[in-house]
Amino acid sequence: MASSLSVKTVRPAPDCTPPGQLVLLHGWGANADDLLGIAPLLELPQWLMCCPDGPMQHPHRDDGRMWYDLQTPQWTGLGESRSLVMDWLQALEQSTGVPLDRTILVGFSQGAAMALDIGLQVPVAAVVMLSGYLHPELTVNQDRLPPVLVIHGREDQVVPLAAAQDTQAFLGQIQAPYTYQELTMGHEINLTAIALTRNFIQERLAAWDSP
Repeated sequence: MASSLSVKTVRPAPDCTPPGQLVLLHGWGANADDLLGIAPLLELPQWLMCCPDGPMQHPHRDDGRMWYDLQTPQWTGLGESRSLVMDWLQALEQSTGVPLDRTILVGFSQGAAMALDIGLQVPVAAVVMLSGYLHPELTVNQDRLPPVLVIHGREDQVVPLAAAQDTQAFLGQIQAPYTYQELTMGHEINLTAIALTRNFIQERLAAWDSP
């Protein structure tokens, strides 16, 4: 496992002060370029976007990364990746100038599971889960629960819809503010999901800037 994160960043124009930043966490076997591909589609040109590579090499893809090994019963590497991302997030403000309370975690599949896990512990502004699932034994900071957007495909053959429904039930149990959306799609990020994500982010920005 890598001891530090390799991160790709999309920055706004030099004369623009970012209103916030998105941290994009890719899925199992993908890499930073995968989610950076949706950055233009989000139509948020003023936002700073950071996409780290998972610290572990995927066993079946030369260019694939992962946050932990889904093929082992104990999900080898989960604890180490969690600590690595949390430490990186805590230091991110120093390098970007954007505070955690204006940072939104957006994750797909395994990255979505990581985003919720970390977002319930670190004081980020919000979490977006795309086709994700729950980690077992989540640690929850009840003093500061971020708004969560959960989007899942009814036809997802990789992460079943029941996983999203379990997430919805869990968020209700811990009384976290959440929005839940089921879409007619598979294990993917379609244009509807992108539009819902953009609207959610814009709603967060409007809430930050309201008197």
